[in-house]
Amino acid sequence: MNELLGLLRIRVKRGVNLAVRDMNSSDPYVVVRMGKQRLKTRVIKKDVNPQWNEDLTLSVSDPSHSVSLTVYDHDTFTMDDKMGEAALDIKPFIEALKMHPNGLPNGTIISKIQPSRNNFLAEQSSVVWKDGRVIQDICLRLKNVETGEVELQLQWIDLPGAKGLQ
Repeated sequence: MNELLGLLRIRVKRGVNLAVRDMNSSDPYVVVRMGKQRLKTRVIKKDVNPQWNEDLTLSVSDPSHSVSLTVYDHDTFTMDDKMGEAALDIKPFIEALKMHPNGLPNGTIISKIQPSRNNFLAEQSSVVWKDGRVIQDICLRLKNVETGEVELQLQWIDLPGAKGLQ
């Protein structure tokens, strides 16, 4: 078993133009997985542009593990419908953290990640030094669905006694 490095806080901000899975809307929620960890947001009723603004926190022991994200439509009497999925490579974010960018001017861009066939980015994502922290705003395009994006923000939390990032 790997030692705990710290915590990754994922703020699930909002969904954009999500697929309709009920009569004329959907009741979406997001499930985030990393390794054996599984966390989910609350259900937003009848909204294909939901605003979750929820923080989900994962413990990170191996930064090579990607984060998977699946959007579902909540159904009361049947199984929930899948509304798309995406994966997120956290290595660029972790590499920026390892630079220990303390003291940079607020808003300094540490690194940029371009959309490609190898990722689910809907647009360029920047790792930024903001308010004394390293953050990354991300817009992921969902796959296996006709439409939809999910906006996230990553933030690292150091834990006392954890191995930390070297």
